[in-house]
Amino acid sequence: MPVGFGGVIPIVTPAEMAAVDAAAPEPVEVLIGRAGAAVAWAARRVMGGTYGRTVHVIAGKGNNGNDGRFAAARLRQWGVQVEVHGADACPSVLDAADLVIDAAYGTGFHGEWWAPRAGATPVLAVDIPSGVDGLTGAAGRGVLPADRTVTFAALKPGLLFGPGRWLAGDVEVADIGLDAGATMAHLVDGTDVARWWRPRPPGAHKWSRAVRVVAGSPGMTGAAHLTAAAALRAGAGMVTLSTPGLEADAPVEVVVRRLEGADWAGVVLDDLDRYRALVVGPGLGRHDDTVTAVRRLVVESPLPVVVDGDGLFSLAWGASDAASVLGRRRGVTVLTPHDGEYGLLTGARPGPDRIGAARRLAASTGSVVLLKGPTTVVAGPDGDARVVTAADARLATAGTGDVLSGIIGAMIATGMPALHAATSGAWIHGDAARRGPSVGLVAGDLVAALPGVLEGLT
Repeated sequence: MPVGFGGVIPIVTPAEMAAVDAAAPEPVEVLIGRAGAAVAWAARRVMGGTYGRTVHVIAGKGNNGNDGRFAAARLRQWGVQVEVHGADACPSVLDAADLVIDAAYGTGFHGEWWAPRAGATPVLAVDIPSGVDGLTGAAGRGVLPADRTVTFAALKPGLLFGPGRWLAGDVEVADIGLDAGATMAHLVDGTDVARWWRPRPPGAHKWSRAVRVVAGSPGMTGAAHLTAAAALRAGAGMVTLSTPGLEADAPVEVVVRRLEGADWAGVVLDDLDRYRALVVGPGLGRHDDTVTAVRRLVVESPLPVVVDGDGLFSLAWGASDAASVLGRRRGVTVLTPHDGEYGLLTGARPGPDRIGAARRLAASTGSVVLLKGPTTVVAGPDGDARVVTAADARLATAGTGDVLSGIIGAMIATGMPALHAATSGAWIHGDAARRGPSVGLVAGDLVAALPGVLEGLT
């Protein structure tokens, strides 16, 4: 993952990067020299020096290969023994060396390329591991996994999504004088979340950051419990929970208000005056009356609303689609679909371009969309997109999404803009997982870890 950064890091698609390259005032030879020098210095760091070192460089015919050839020349000046192999005439097995530099193909490559076997030799990729799709991270079977990748000016989606995320190793973004500042997609890390985080002020009271939660149903009361508990542990001063038709299963610190009858949305709407955020949907069920009530609640709520789980099903149900339902809403909305829920909302699963998918749903619904996955994308209606890589496979267990919705509700209750709140929630959620056990983590472990994560932001 990206190293050596504090601050929002730009992400550009291969097409956007080509436009950035074309707009550069310097000739391409100057840019190749800067890129090649950055690769050479990265190689030197990976090897721990240059004395007595041996390096293989695999160089293609394009500018990616030219970057590798320039790096080879610079390494030779430093006394490194370098052997350059053409990408189309490379031996199937490379001799033992101190480093392999993969400069065969860049982000514009399409197709499949079989790299030579490198044994235990460390690999440094130039811009992206050759054979990885720069837009989606898809990769063929012949890609040479990198220990480190040096990319230029900005991250590429292929380094963050799909197999590309794991094939790239540690990613270093080198500044070679290109301006990628116009991009509307960025990688977010803990430094950004700490900057957005709003600690509770000295004069705060319990209602200052109050969150209302409507969640749970028969057999799914745990979802309601986890959502409410997460909102509390993420900083909400007051959480009120209702499970329609049932006495809610809630932590002792949570206020429980019973909702009876099919038209429970009106009761909740009359009870929102002192709250700062509403979370609706986790484990709520899919009964027709529930669908009707959720739609009314979401459309008429004056509060920012986080819609998750069965709440998303309710928006997508029937002849009218989610965009038409949300088009009647005037307030801020955050939608948190996984791939299946995204398919319910749009009629098709996201596909490999996940930033584009999140942007399309955000634009069509006027909402902030958090598209869940190993790499999470948060997009606003204006196309601004944030990518969060804090999560890992430990989150692939029941109930973790309920925890996320509670965290986002608490973030919104602090007064954060919805895009920041959803992005912060995703990062905090992932960091909580990283603090848990490597095996056997359950959703409740995330709730317990939240105070420590937030303490680290102050």
